[in-house]
Amino acid sequence: MKPACLALAIAALMLPGAAKDDSTVPAFARELPQIKTGPPIFAFNGKDTTGFYPYTHKHGYYDPEKVFTVHDGMIHVSGEDFGGLATCGNFSNYHLIVEFKWGEKTWGSRAKASRDSGILLHCVGPDGAVGGHWMESIECQIIEGGCGDLLMVGGRGKPKLTCETRVGPDKQLYYEKGGNSVTRDGGRYNWWGRDPSWKDVLGIRGARDVEKPTGEWNTIEVICDGSTITNIVNGYVVNVGTQSSLTEGKLQFQSEGAELFFRKIEIRPLIK
Repeated sequence: MKPACLALAIAALMLPGAAKDDSTVPAFARELPQIKTGPPIFAFNGKDTTGFYPYTHKHGYYDPEKVFTVHDGMIHVSGEDFGGLATCGNFSNYHLIVEFKWGEKTWGSRAKASRDSGILLHCVGPDGAVGGHWMESIECQIIEGGCGDLLMVGGRGKPKLTCETRVGPDKQLYYEKGGNSVTRDGGRYNWWGRDPSWKDVLGIRGARDVEKPTGEWNTIEVICDGSTITNIVNGYVVNVGTQSSLTEGKLQFQSEGAELFFRKIEIRPLIK
């Protein structure tokens, strides 16, 4: 089979009006990478978790509470226990395509907090090294109001990532192409449209959010090209990290106190 040429600009045409006011989207967020990929080398099969394994805070590799189940062609993450559903294999230089939506249930310390999850990229080291439930990694965050943030998740080591940034009114760093280049081994790079007045409360939404409301399907794409990580949410580039100290590893899909569903997880290799 010949490699498929994937023009990501098509995605933007298929997802009009992702932001409340398209005029608030900066020009650089429309500059979708032009990449070439091959057929999927990994994909959720819609039937079971073949190719994945669970790891939860309470039970390690066992999942008696059924935090991760499959039904109706979807992976159902209950959120009841912190943990993750990890790929069995390692990946590098790929285009990840994920379709997810939030459920209604929230749990424990995050019952009234913003719905929270994430995709851990380039996971290395032992399971549970981070808080007893996750792996050392770079995170593409999935959280209400902050979908597409980049975080350095420290385990035995402290991953580093560089981002072009601006300083917001809250003194936090926000992605902005052409901005000041900053390298960190912890903390978070906010996506460009994250609301500076964001609060950790259930159902929070910002004026510029490109993530869709609870219950609607979202598409997240992550392009891992060497040491560069590009996050795309519903057709817009929301964050770009470069010079990542991690460039290969497993992927882990988090359970973090909120119910969510995945109907598509697909990894396609980049073709140079």
